[in-house]
Amino acid sequence: MPRAKKETADKKVEDKKVEDKKPSKKSDVPVQPAINIGLVGHVDHGKTTLTERLSGKWTDTHSEEVKRGITIRLGYADAIFYKCEKCGFYTVKNKCPKCSGEAVPLRKVSFVDAPGHESLMATMLAGATIMDGALLLISANETCPQPQTREHLMALQIVGVKNIVVVQNKIDLVKEDDAMKNYEQIKAFLKNTEFAEAPIIPVSAQHNINIDLLIEAIETAIPTPHRDVSKDPTLFVARSFDVNRPGSKIKDIVGGVLGGALFQGRLKVGDEIELRPGHEIEFGGKKSWKPIHTKIVGLKTGGASVQEIVPGGSVGLMTELDPAVVKSDSLTGNVVGYKDKLPPVWQTFVLETHLLDRVVGAKEDLVVEPIKMGEPLMLNVNAAATVGVVTQLGKNSFTCLLKLPVCAEAGSRVTISRKLGARFRLIGYGIIKQGK
Repeated sequence: MPRAKKETADKKVEDKKVEDKKPSKKSDVPVQPAINIGLVGHVDHGKTTLTERLSGKWTDTHSEEVKRGITIRLGYADAIFYKCEKCGFYTVKNKCPKCSGEAVPLRKVSFVDAPGHESLMATMLAGATIMDGALLLISANETCPQPQTREHLMALQIVGVKNIVVVQNKIDLVKEDDAMKNYEQIKAFLKNTEFAEAPIIPVSAQHNINIDLLIEAIETAIPTPHRDVSKDPTLFVARSFDVNRPGSKIKDIVGGVLGGALFQGRLKVGDEIELRPGHEIEFGGKKSWKPIHTKIVGLKTGGASVQEIVPGGSVGLMTELDPAVVKSDSLTGNVVGYKDKLPPVWQTFVLETHLLDRVVGAKEDLVVEPIKMGEPLMLNVNAAATVGVVTQLGKNSFTCLLKLPVCAEAGSRVTISRKLGARFRLIGYGIIKQGK
């Protein structure tokens, strides 16, 4: 080959190599979402509709949810946020709907759609523990705050969610003057909380109004937190389910699936894992809990299969577990990690008590009375919900015997709810001090 032609051919090869190394715009965003964002608020304020508007996915898929029109279980959906290179418009499309220009991907996020109904507060509290930030939805056509608006905001504060965006939804249903009155109510409601400076974005999820401004506010107000992948992995299980269809042939049956979020560390396909507290066993007339051991045979996140996951958005672990063990969220509240590397399991613990002045979520203005001997309390820690019976009282503390054991580090926060009437109401939180 003549020298000139060879140099030209070599240059084309080098140019091709350089071109291959340039990431496409789609590959600029990792498959796994970077962050979990919760959607919380009073029932029927538009959480599921907004999730669908942002992600294209309707998260109410359980038969009772469809029938009743409310969220019962935690729902999950992913979306990629984009910004138009030409006009700066924020969108979830890779083509700008405003000017048809190219849109640059910013970040992939997971949404956690939490139930707003007062009877499902335990589910919301379990979901809050895997949220890195939250959207608090407040309906413009109702007085603010509604009971569960107040309760959900307090729950976010207690579990440590620092960054929120307030979504003033359903602005299409009110006149401008009424929307402004509602806005002032929201500001007054937030005034004496740590969220006083949170952005308030008026939207209509139903009619796709101001969704671009909402995305911009999320990108500004809810940053991706620092993740520690050097520690032993800890994953909180928020869902567990059997994905096999009725009538599946034995050779086609796959193991149970665990859904949740990795708090720290990393997990890979092929890892041997442990679940604590595990499952209940009975021997000699006594009940106890035994850790479960299994293997990760697949990982899914962001709608794709991956070989490894790190802390970030919601994930699914495909395992070798018997599907009967995981069905109907039976392993929700468990913690996943490496064998003998997980926090302790508590059946009894002492909580350092921090009670609120007023009961949260009740329509009446009720004073929080002191913890009583023998009373049952609903307790939430990590993604677990349990009932504890008070067995001993101390100064600013009490000892609890748990009906369902929990896996948690000493020093973890535990939300405390008391049964008032037919519902459990949030009354404060405790810090795990000791137990057995």
